[in-house]
Formats: sequence, C-alpha cells, structure tokens
Amino acid sequence: MSIIKVDNLTFSYPSSYHNVFDNVSFVIDTDWRLGFVGRNGRGKTTFLRLLTGEYEYSGRIISSVEFEYFPYRVSDEGLLTVEVLREKNPLAEDWEFMRELSLLDVDCGVLDRPFNTLSHGERTKVLLSALFVNGGRFLLIDEPTNHLDGRARESVAHYLNRKKGFILVSHDRAFMDGCVDHILALNKTDIQVVNGNFSSFMTEFERRQESERRENERLKTDIRRLSDTARRTEAWADRVEASKIGAGDKGYVGHMSAKMMKRAKTVEARVEKEIEQKSSLLKNSEYAGKLKMFPVVYRAETIAELSGVAVSYDGREIMRPVGFTVKRGERIALDGKNGCGKSSILKLLTGGTIEHLGRVSVPSDLKVSYIPQDTCALSGSLKDFAGDNGIDESLLKTVLSRMGFEREQFDKDISDFSDGQKKKTLIAKSLCDAAHLYVWDEPLNFIDVYSRMQIESVLCEFNPTMVFVEHDKVFRQKIATRVIELSRT
Repeated sequence: MSIIKVDNLTFSYPSSYHNVFDNVSFVIDTDWRLGFVGRNGRGKTTFLRLLTGEYEYSGRIISSVEFEYFPYRVSDEGLLTVEVLREKNPLAEDWEFMRELSLLDVDCGVLDRPFNTLSHGERTKVLLSALFVNGGRFLLIDEPTNHLDGRARESVAHYLNRKKGFILVSHDRAFMDGCVDHILALNKTDIQVVNGNFSSFMTEFERRQESERRENERLKTDIRRLSDTARRTEAWADRVEASKIGAGDKGYVGHMSAKMMKRAKTVEARVEKEIEQKSSLLKNSEYAGKLKMFPVVYRAETIAELSGVAVSYDGREIMRPVGFTVKRGERIALDGKNGCGKSSILKLLTGGTIEHLGRVSVPSDLKVSYIPQDTCALSGSLKDFAGDNGIDESLLKTVLSRMGFEREQFDKDISDFSDGQKKKTLIAKSLCDAAHLYVWDEPLNFIDVYSRMQIESVLCEFNPTMVFVEHDKVFRQKIATRVIELSRT
C-alpha cells in the first residue's frame, strides 16, 4: 500500500485562457478502487494524462507507483489475440491470460483468433485483462463500457470488484456501484475524494446540491440588495457634487461633496468585495436548470409496427425475427447482446434502407427525431448545425448550457468537441425537435452522470413516444415502459 499525493496542481492547455485545474490538492491510496466522475469537458481524461506524464504542469504529483492507461493502442490488429497480449506482457504465461479471460467470461478460444475479428466488447475485455496480468501498476481506466452490452458490463464490473488499485472513469451508475469503493469527484472548483460507492456519493451529493440551491437563492437576493445599495450611494454622491453649481458657500459644499464621494467609494469597494465573495459561492453548484423538449402527439394511437422482422447481411439472417407495435406514449427499450440487430431495427424505424425480412410499417407523415451512435461526421459551427437541422440556434445553445457547456465552447468547431460534448449536441438537437417519435441509439455513450439525470428528468416530465437502445441499467429502468428482447441466430 502507498499513496498518490497531488499538491497544488495547476494546468491549462496552451490554447486556453483558463486553467483546467487550479491549485488542486488531494491524496488517494493505491489500494483503492476509485470511480472518477464529473461533467463532460471538465478534465477527467486530462487528469489521467497528467498522471502518466503526458503534459507539463505546475505543482506536484508524488507517487511510488507507475501508471498505465486504458484504452491503449494495439500496434497491429491483424495479429492473433495471444500475440497482442504477449506484446503487452512478454514475460506472462498463456495460463495467466486464460485465467484473466475466464474471469471476464471470455472464451479462451479468442486467443487463437486475429484480434481484428473480435467484437468491440471482446476487444475491451481482452485489453483490460492484459493490464491485470501485468501487475504492480496503478491503472487509469478511461470509459471501458461504451461498447459493452448490459451483460458484458455486469461481468466487467464483477471482474474489477475482485481487483484493486485503479481509477475508473465511467458514467454508468450501476457499473460503478458494482466495482468501486471510493469516488473521485471533479467539481467546478475542486476535486473531492469520498469514501463509498457511487450511490452513497450521490445521496450526499444531492443533499449538498439541494442545500446549495437554497443558499444560492439567498445569495442572489443578497447580491441584488448590495448592488442596489451601491447604485443608491453613487447617486447620492452625484447629487451632492451637482449641488456645488450655483451654491453660495462652495467651500462647505465642496467639503461635503468630497466627504460623500469618499464615503461612496468606500461603500462601493466594500459592496463589490462582498458581491465577489458571495458570487464565488455560487460557482460549485451543478444545478444548471431544467431541460425541455417538444414532443408532438400523433393523430393515431399506433405509431409504428414491425412484423416478423429479421435483419440480414448478404442474404444471411443475423437475428431471430421480432415483431412489436409502438403505441403513442410508449418508451420501448430494445435489449440484447451486441450484434443482435438493435441498431438496425432503429434505422428501419427511421426509414433507413437495410436488408431485412418481414414488414416494417411507419406512417409517411410521422415526424421522427433520431440520435445515431456515431458522432464522427459532426463538424462546423453550432449556428450552421442548428440551421441545417431546422432548429433555433439560441434554443440549442440554451439546452447545451444547461447540460454543462461553457460559453467559450459555442465558438468552437464541433469537430473539436470531446466525444461527450458531441453526443450532447445530438441530444440537444433531438430535444429541440418537434417530433412524434424519438429514436435514440445508445444516446448516453460518453455522457456524464449529471447530464444523464437531467435527461431522465425531462423524459419523465414530457413523456415522449420513444424506441431506444441504452445499456445504462439505471436509465433503462427509469425510462422504459416496455423492453423488447432481441437475439442473434
């Protein structure tokens, strides 16, 4: 057991005018299993990169352990999986690889397959196992769940719960509850270390946020009162100064004017200082306002219908036929292992051209709002993005600001956004859409916990008709009114 001490850490990117971290200090134990949470774009991955020595910074990071980052690059994805593992761990025995893979519910037969033939979930598990074979290092695990289905997430959480010595960046609440014993919370103005799993952290966080909301309302009232005082004092001084014009005893009036002006300046300085102090207390609240959306009620009760639908590739069915009806007001979650056709079914509901058997019936006048998994094509300004999608630019930016966007982000090209910020842009666009049906494909990939809770709240309030795929267990339990199981052939 040893400690990692962060002392007065300050860091900013060369192109930025503000610090990502500003005199941050805390201590963590290398035996802990830490869940790392915070808003998108606040610096979680940056902090992990600082630990690995990738960036220069001021302050100190003191540690007796070496750090290893996940995910890491594979030099040649055409190699056999066992060769990929040997590249990472040249001194390890095959039985050690097999032991870790079995703990992750991965068939050891993958060792003899080319790495590039593995599914995304299998690749994640294989690469993760390599880190734990290579023991003695403190692991920095950055969002390992994005390509894992629900069952795979459970097996990885169970696996990590048997290990120790890592920081895990994840936004999946159930996943973190299954494997962490401390939370590292990246707040607006500091980093906080909390003992316990995510649920215990969130209970305390919500209590603190509610207390801060009440305090902030009081502070805002005080700030308005102080601002009014400053304006009144300035007005008094101005009136006394104006009274010198035409006055008989200009010496006396001048003396009184100077005295009043000095008093006004003193009051103004005191008020400004008090306003600044009170304003700084408002900055750590994560409450950014409620979200809204604009679902439209369709004229008929039945929104869409699928009958005996089976997606096929090159004439080969990849899934067992499925049939279901989407009724007005339903929120249907599609569930199943990776590769069972969930995304393809969603695309068929949006009118996409995909090879399939069976019948898909969607009314021609149905307005559909779609969020795809992939964000790679996003580029350009937010203004152009809003115009291209027929939504109001100011409304789009309001939604984004309420999901944690800083104002300076609005001037950037979307291609320069983080993965989480790109996904938020798609979600904000969908929330702005006036639609009969919302089709969302893994919308929460890369989305921070606080925004997930905001999205849950708006969906529960406005009750849109939805068909979605999402592996976040908590989100699915709160949002889905029905679950449709899909399976591979």
